[in-house]
Amino acid sequence: MSDTDRRPDQSPATAATPGTKPSFELGTGPGRVLVWFYGVFTVAAASRSVVEVVRGFGRAPLAYSLSAVAAVVYGFITYSLVRGGEKARRAALVCCAAELLGVLVVGAWTLAEPSAFPDSTVWSDFGMGYLFIPVILPVTGMIWLRRAKRA
Repeated sequence: MSDTDRRPDQSPATAATPGTKPSFELGTGPGRVLVWFYGVFTVAAASRSVVEVVRGFGRAPLAYSLSAVAAVVYGFITYSLVRGGEKARRAALVCCAAELLGVLVVGAWTLAEPSAFPDSTVWSDFGMGYLFIPVILPVTGMIWLRRAKRA
């Protein structure tokens, strides 16, 4: 398909070939900012988890395990946003919802029973140590991913 065969509002990435529906690139536009934030948080949570485990996993195994889980979730969402496509969009949407649930549960738990967490996690106090980005990011991600479905 040449540049002249598509509508003026379609970019080459979203132009449909005959017989197919146009695709929506999740990592473009505002999605690119989400990819960046999720990428940074993947590295931050993974690095934190590795350092915590090496320094003494037995001191706070629940907190350190939750940091590792956060890193895996962030990494999967980053991958899904970069990969694009409907399947990846749905998978990322489920992971964002699970991430938000995790942040809310862990955040409430750390406030209700601080003794359960001798050390903090990425999601402690609703992500206060990370400027509340862990609670804002999945909400923003879900809004973007729902918008992507309509496009």
